[in-house]
Amino acid sequence: MTTGQHPGTQPDTGPADEERLPTVAEQMADQLGGWRGLVESSIPVVVFVVVNILGELRPAVIASVGVAVLIGALRLAQRRPVRHAVNGLFGIAIGAAIAWRTGEARDFYLPGILYGIGYGLALLLSAVIRQPLVGWLWSVLVAKGSSAWRDDPKLVRTFTGLTVLWGVVWLAKVGVQGALYLAEQDTALGVARLALGYPPYVLLLLITVWTVRRVTRESEPTPLPGG
Repeated sequence: MTTGQHPGTQPDTGPADEERLPTVAEQMADQLGGWRGLVESSIPVVVFVVVNILGELRPAVIASVGVAVLIGALRLAQRRPVRHAVNGLFGIAIGAAIAWRTGEARDFYLPGILYGIGYGLALLLSAVIRQPLVGWLWSVLVAKGSSAWRDDPKLVRTFTGLTVLWGVVWLAKVGVQGALYLAEQDTALGVARLALGYPPYVLLLLITVWTVRRVTRESEPTPLPGG
């Protein structure tokens, strides 16, 4: 401390000095990888659908996996984050391996259907036991690991309701895809995979961010006049 400086002159570190929460746009960009991430994650599925319609199953499998690998390699070469590309490649590779082994084009989409069922059920179960997954994901992805929402009954109810919404939407998505899978509608299944992929996910993210921010603002204490 410099001579003559009083402890009371040290700057206060209040809420205004804390690291700000990312904006809605920043949160959306991080979770989706931006518009480029949206496009890149859809390309391998589009390639599979088109090549399978125009040609045969195995060329479609090879083309879709090849495109996914190329996207990942391009991101590495450009020193861009590869998390979304790796996740996409992993999902494409599993579906491609199953379809290659069974000779059924619809099996390319089977891992995504099974994953969706598991995810939807896990969401609903977490809401039932009052440990809503959406709340814990918010803690990890937005709140820097803080679980302070657990001490706010209003936020607990909010995250529980959002978790139920996510679970119902997820099960509805896989219900449509599962029906097309059982009906052996390969092309329609591919179209449904694209249409029911990111659009509902984006909408759910927007609803979640908007709702939690609104409830958080309402929970903040109102400053006293002249305080």
